[in-house]
Amino acid sequence: MIEAFFEGLLLTFQWPAIGFLMLGVLIGIWLGAVPGLGGIIGLVLLLPFTFNMEPVPAFALLLGMYAVTTTSDTIASVMLGIPGTAASQATILDGYPLAQKGHAARAFGAAFTVSAFGGVFGALILAVSLPLILPIILAFNSPELFMLGVLGLAMVGSLSGGSVVKGLTVAVFGLLLSTVGYAETIAIPRFYFGADYLIDNLPLIPVVLGLFALPELMELAIRNVSISRVPKDQTEGGGMVEGIKDAFRHWWLALRCAVIGTYVGMLPGLGAAIVDWVAYGHAVQSAKDKSQFGQGDIRGVIAPEAANNATKGGSLVPTVAFGIPGSLGAAILLGALLIQGLKPGPDMLTSELHVTFSMVWAIVVANIVVAGLLMIWSKQVAKVAFLPGHLIVPGVVLFIFMGAWLGGASIGDWISCITMGIVGFIMKRGGWPRPPLILALILGSIMENAFQISMRAHDGAGWLGRPIVLIIAALILLTVILAARGIFRSKKSGDTPQAGEGAERNPVISTPFTVIIIALFAWALFDSQQWPDSVRLFPETIAVPGLIFSAVVLFYDGRALAAVLRTAGGVGAALAEASEKAVFPRAAMYFGYLIAMFFIMLVIGQKLAIPLFIGAYLMRWGGYNWRVAGGYALGGWVLLVGFYDRIMHLFWHPSWLASWLPELLPEWLPEWLFF
Repeated sequence: MIEAFFEGLLLTFQWPAIGFLMLGVLIGIWLGAVPGLGGIIGLVLLLPFTFNMEPVPAFALLLGMYAVTTTSDTIASVMLGIPGTAASQATILDGYPLAQKGHAARAFGAAFTVSAFGGVFGALILAVSLPLILPIILAFNSPELFMLGVLGLAMVGSLSGGSVVKGLTVAVFGLLLSTVGYAETIAIPRFYFGADYLIDNLPLIPVVLGLFALPELMELAIRNVSISRVPKDQTEGGGMVEGIKDAFRHWWLALRCAVIGTYVGMLPGLGAAIVDWVAYGHAVQSAKDKSQFGQGDIRGVIAPEAANNATKGGSLVPTVAFGIPGSLGAAILLGALLIQGLKPGPDMLTSELHVTFSMVWAIVVANIVVAGLLMIWSKQVAKVAFLPGHLIVPGVVLFIFMGAWLGGASIGDWISCITMGIVGFIMKRGGWPRPPLILALILGSIMENAFQISMRAHDGAGWLGRPIVLIIAALILLTVILAARGIFRSKKSGDTPQAGEGAERNPVISTPFTVIIIALFAWALFDSQQWPDSVRLFPETIAVPGLIFSAVVLFYDGRALAAVLRTAGGVGAALAEASEKAVFPRAAMYFGYLIAMFFIMLVIGQKLAIPLFIGAYLMRWGGYNWRVAGGYALGGWVLLVGFYDRIMHLFWHPSWLASWLPELLPEWLPEWLFF
């Protein structure tokens, strides 16, 4: 085994493997940093190039790219409050508030340091655990996987806002949204409103980008403030070196979270989706002083970043050893193994062990290299936090809408993105945490499948008595109790956070939203009665606790609303005050710009509509001259044509202009420049 370990190291550093590894790292940095791309798209794009390559260079390219996306995705999470990938959801809770304080560089320094540590640690644990891990994986069957998903939702629901009940309501509502489309058991569509677009489930990427990105950009657009609310010359500390010191100062937390990331990442299907929340929850619950979490506590960056990088090594364990992919990315890597003529199982632990260890070393080297590169480059990236908001908004809008389009190249993706942007704005202003909804969408189909199998295999709910299920249930209960106690103590002492996810208090907005959610749960319960038992079982199981949680929220919102009406002196005054507090008029104008871009796109196409939006926004809203607006718009057009069209070969929406104008263009002018 030792001989194979060092042989794998030599194979990784031989040419051309090391060259492909560095190429993969550079590609992975870009894919992780741009919202909507990520490691999965990178694997799909790079896989065809590996067909005629030797195994070691092929996996050096794939793993070099895949391993670093959970490091570079920190850039979007910290700078914009957008989860760069599913693995960086928890990072936004404290990473974005740090950027708003002018401490983006500090967040990067800590994140990249622990990311390198987590990635190396996870890979080395992979090497040690390969012969020993079978009993752990076999102990987790469908009942345990379902309960682990509930644990993840309980953690994110109770830790990402100022109200545990609101967080749990959003988590259950997200599970209900995950049932849109075909059922897991029988091909019967549910809650799809006759729209073919929804028949294959609600797409994740447009929902994530709309829910998080558009409301955060709106703040920059409306107030024309920089990401940092503190001028650069007034920031104290917050540098890259300070972040690195933070990582070493909290080394014990980073180590514990790397262990969590490695072993949770081994669990097929669930690991990568919940691991950052499990680590974040562990950081909160193990901390003596919890008051700064959600407002820019560096521990809230260290914990999820150490864990999510460690999952890459962990998820390869079941893939290589047993042919059971631990995540979607691992499933694609499993396909790459088979294409290379390698068979997962005993061979990868015996005769091909040197190839397995070369994969381990690829992850190790990639994580170390990317940490160094990003620490150098992120000094410049952190300066973006001090740019005027109007210069940031149009460029990010381009990446958001093209990221949404990557999901399925459907017009519905843009509609979903804008709709969820409006929903995200209402949730933010009403004090509803958004992360539970996204995690529930990710876990929904996995949990339903595990739930259905558990109910069938055990003839009902008998699986609830299994030992590991009982242990996880106790952890769920403990998580909710501790979170509720922490929030109660904060309110009692008057230390309730005024900023952060789910911290805003505006019952005039929250109460109608609660009523809508109750109506949706009730309608789902009623509408599901028309389906067979196996199809309606999961939606019914969701709707009942959803109604209970949302009814409790309505009770508290109703009391808060009554107090606001008394203070304001009437409904009209309360509405005016709530509208001013939530900046509704400017928000309506902001979303009006986006909706106008959508309808203009139907006429002239995306390659022209997005640059037109950039130019119009900068001139009419930003007040910039035509040279700045025109140059910015031209840069956006070049990116659309050069990257998204020529490199990614996207399918573009057929616009009205494209139906007749290309025939009038001269032969020397390619129509792909415009349509």
